[in-house]
Amino acid sequence: PNSQSKLVSLISAGFDSPVAAYRMMRRGARIIFVHFHGYPYTDKEEITQVKDLVKILSDYQADTKLYLIPFGQFQRAISTNLKIPARVRTILYRRTMIRVAEAIARKKNAKGVVTGDSFGQVASQTPYNIFAIHDASTIPLFQPLIGFDKEETTKIAEGIGTYEISKLPCKDNCTMFSPEKVEIMANVYAIREYEENIDVDDWVKKLVNEAE
Repeated sequence: PNSQSKLVSLISAGFDSPVAAYRMMRRGARIIFVHFHGYPYTDKEEITQVKDLVKILSDYQADTKLYLIPFGQFQRAISTNLKIPARVRTILYRRTMIRVAEAIARKKNAKGVVTGDSFGQVASQTPYNIFAIHDASTIPLFQPLIGFDKEETTKIAEGIGTYEISKLPCKDNCTMFSPEKVEIMANVYAIREYEENIDVDDWVKKLVNEAE
């Protein structure tokens, strides 16, 4: 196990990302976990659930690390920036998450970033939006669940023991500052222009430095 170098995996308290990480572990990757939380804008329940999930997944590899990123401050800055339309917020959140994960990957000499995306499953996973989010990365992104449906994912979650934790109610940080209407056909060039209204590089450095 863990013979295929290191990868950084985004992890939330949901079903998909723990299963995505597990599938890459099965292929021999050593996973470094990164969780973006909303505390103090949300309670610590989400962090506790993620820690419990990582504990289960750590049975599949030696020496597991989890980075906790205080993301609520960035989401608040985006949601109060009048130059950024509400509908594109989620895409800007995701692009920044990818950049932070990439910065940690470089620091740890990891060879890519794993996400739990499943094609067309939610608004941020339309082909347009996946294209706009991937545009933020300069290293490989691995999406082992891209062709899975929810049923296939939850079946694996049951098998590896993450299902019971993932089904618990949890206020996910992505839903916290989300708009009512989300862009489903993002234009990558427009997204890049909106990003000029925030200092992305400074935010990435700040979030990585404040990681726990």
